[in-house]
Amino acid sequence: QVQWVESGGGLVQAGGSLRLSCAASGRISSANPMGWFRQAPGKEREFVATINWNGGTTYYADSVKGRFTISRDNTQNMVYLQMNSLKPEDTAVYYCNRVLTLGVPGIPPTPSDSWGQGTQVTVSS
Repeated sequence: QVQWVESGGGLVQAGGSLRLSCAASGRISSANPMGWFRQAPGKEREFVATINWNGGTTYYADSVKGRFTISRDNTQNMVYLQMNSLKPEDTAVYYCNRVLTLGVPGIPPTPSDSWGQGTQVTVSS
């Protein structure tokens, strides 16, 4: 069973930027599409962004489109989430996971593994 390790979160002022990283504790196939999700206090976990195996196709939630960028480095088995123009409503614990599909409007992607610890992102106003 693969375990996911997220890092890079922190406290930032509104308008600031953070870059999250995701690593797998075990060896994974670079053919897997990957995704970032987040869970705010008192809310359900939601999809943020997905990326296909070679980075050629990405898909974003409307709430982050134009501000966040998902990328991957298959040589390092790493997935990243660059977050710019952060807003207080982006405050959440962020998680990465493999996904079964990239998702389409109205049908969010489905994660395929257990969740890691996540990394806390707090945006102050």
